[in-house]
Amino acid sequence: MARPERRSARRGATPARWPAEAVPIDTGTAQVVVRADEPTGATLMVNGVPSSFLDLADPSRLEFEYQQQMAALVGALPPGPLRVLHLGAGACGLALALDAARPGSHQIAVEIDVRLVELVRTWFDLPRPPRLRLRTGDARARLEATGDASTDVVIRDSFDGDRVPPHLCTAEAAAQVARALRPGGIYLANCADRPPLTLARREAATLAQVFAHIAIVAEPAVLRGRRYGNVVLAASNTPGLLDAPGVERALRGAPIPARLVVGDAVRDFAAGAPVLRDGQDSSGTGQGVRRGAAPAGPPPSEPDGGPASRPDGGPASRPDAGQTSGPSPR
Repeated sequence: MARPERRSARRGATPARWPAEAVPIDTGTAQVVVRADEPTGATLMVNGVPSSFLDLADPSRLEFEYQQQMAALVGALPPGPLRVLHLGAGACGLALALDAARPGSHQIAVEIDVRLVELVRTWFDLPRPPRLRLRTGDARARLEATGDASTDVVIRDSFDGDRVPPHLCTAEAAAQVARALRPGGIYLANCADRPPLTLARREAATLAQVFAHIAIVAEPAVLRGRRYGNVVLAASNTPGLLDAPGVERALRGAPIPARLVVGDAVRDFAAGAPVLRDGQDSSGTGQGVRRGAAPAGPPPSEPDGGPASRPDGGPASRPDAGQTSGPSPR
């Protein structure tokens, strides 16, 4: 995703608006943390976990590796404005980057925590409608209310505490995404998992029930089953989109290189994994790893059989994906 010229901090989005301590929200607490050596970079912490990062001087900047990977996949779409639905909002870091890279885009971000939305609107100078609309409520309900063939990209970056709400992971939810996508559209889902990547395998098997083409993106050490981290699952019904040459180049050239798994390697990765359905309890499948948790189980072989492109033991991708925690699933 092309980055525009860096500009000065946007008017109204200043540290003066941010409280020094965590403040209560509907699902816990929220706080904005700024490093002394980077005064324009702000991290939204939700219940003590990094949720979103914004660079007030450069909205195109993405700090979280899984968001960089998602941006690389969005880059495979034809140039021009997009219609994007975000299932999970936080501080809208990825939405801001897409707004900068794709002028004229219309985006909707859904967040279940009403108070967090109020604070984010106050703390950050977000794009105005129709460029970005913040909506509160359950993400699945908002998805089901979305019109047929009305959006180019659906991004699931939603957590209830340290788990993706199960009703967003099912084949029925994926079918709603496929219905809402325009021809040539793409679905991106952030999955936090630990070895042996049980949940990521189940999600890949589930998406394969609905979409013709599936891709998996993660750091090689995560795919090798050597540590927990983020796995980005991508789905589309358009051939040649997920494995476009530019996608792999962007992933390999990222600050922390990532591996793209497609085709037969995805089928091998998901082989034998049960499909997730509405009404099932997905607990105990390896989902929702907390930072610092010890990996469980023996490491599986890497799906594509290739060597890791960076040393093992590097910093883990953030398992929390920009959403608040609490009893209400989003």
